Amino acid sequence: MSETVNLAGQIEKQLPAGLVGLMRQAGEVAAGQGQRLYLVGGVVRDLLLGRTNLDLDLVVEGDAIDLAQKLAGTTRSKITTHPRFHTAKIQREKWSIDLATARTEIYDRPGALPVVQPGTIDIDLLRRDFTINAMAVELTPGGYGRLIDPYKGQDDIKDMLIRVLHESSFIDDSTRIWRGLRYEQRLNFRLETATLKLMNRDIDRLDTISGDRIRHELELALKEEFPERVLRRAAELGVLAKLHPGLKGDSWLVEKFKQARMASDTPPPGLYLALLAYRLNSAEAEELISRLRLPKLLAQTLRDADNLKGKLGSLADPGLAPSRTYNLLHGYSQTAIIANSLAGDSPVVRQHIQLFLDRLRYVRPALTGNDLIKMGFAPGPRMKAILERLHEARLDGKVTDKKEEEKLVKGWVAKESRIDKF
Repeated sequence: MSETVNLAGQIEKQLPAGLVGLMRQAGEVAAGQGQRLYLVGGVVRDLLLGRTNLDLDLVVEGDAIDLAQKLAGTTRSKITTHPRFHTAKIQREKWSIDLATARTEIYDRPGALPVVQPGTIDIDLLRRDFTINAMAVELTPGGYGRLIDPYKGQDDIKDMLIRVLHESSFIDDSTRIWRGLRYEQRLNFRLETATLKLMNRDIDRLDTISGDRIRHELELALKEEFPERVLRRAAELGVLAKLHPGLKGDSWLVEKFKQARMASDTPPPGLYLALLAYRLNSAEAEELISRLRLPKLLAQTLRDADNLKGKLGSLADPGLAPSRTYNLLHGYSQTAIIANSLAGDSPVVRQHIQLFLDRLRYVRPALTGNDLIKMGFAPGPRMKAILERLHEARLDGKVTDKKEEEKLVKGWVAKESRIDKF
């Protein structure tokens, strides 16, 4: 491809006018400071591919925070600054753009976070993960739209390749292994031969990455349109086993993820994670929770999903009373319940779970504790037991309104009195 490609037309065509206007103004302010401003990263790649991407990153050969402050003063924009990282976020109306100082990164040791120093755009692009993400578009007047591609990302886009920029890429940051798999599957590209060899060489370095960072990469994979493709590829290359050796990216998982999307247009990542971990036993699930340092709610979802597996036999009873269905499922997270419905093969189990999700979990007695007090009951264990019996009666359709509940309670009291007299 030509080195003099200009993407001004694609910018105008593919990005909203409000964002384009904000970028143009930012370029003008930068030029007024004697600085050059660039659009960088994935959005440049997607401009070349004709894909929508509104996650915009700008890089300035200068001081990003100073530029953001000047831009805020001239464009009525709001800014948030992060002096430690030499970055700022520019917000105007419903749009936001991340702005960073062009920089180089030095890694003290494999897996460590980098030490940041100011640099040029070419050096800044060299610290990127893959050639297809190491391109920039100039935004300053006079050079607006000019594509900068020092590492031949255009050629790799044309050849549909994922290629690292240097042989130490996965050593510097092994999370790039997961990113490479995501891009490969999202774009329907393939890992370039040398890059695949480097990935295989450095796969053990994933063990040096903190649980928080690994979890972040997994969460991004689960947010892909077809996350099962990433996980299947990760399993093929031995990457998935680095999360836990018991995890599988097989045809079962592919089918369950598809079913999850049939049940909901946008399944939550927690549901995908519960399905991924579903075939682990309790001890293995705890190991995964620990490795990924899962937040409390996600960890509980995995534990709930595991605990519910032991109740599927009871839920497979066609004659199961609604109140029994409720008692078996109540108290578990909705995501864990749905995961068990999808993972199980019993239509009866799915019917009972669907009944719980659609109706039973919302059923409540009409009578309250205050109503029972008015009827002469004192607060305590007996009142609690009556409310629980009323709830079960309501679930099973034995009563349908408040009057019927009052009649039922009075009948229980009368029966108790006869037994006491006897």
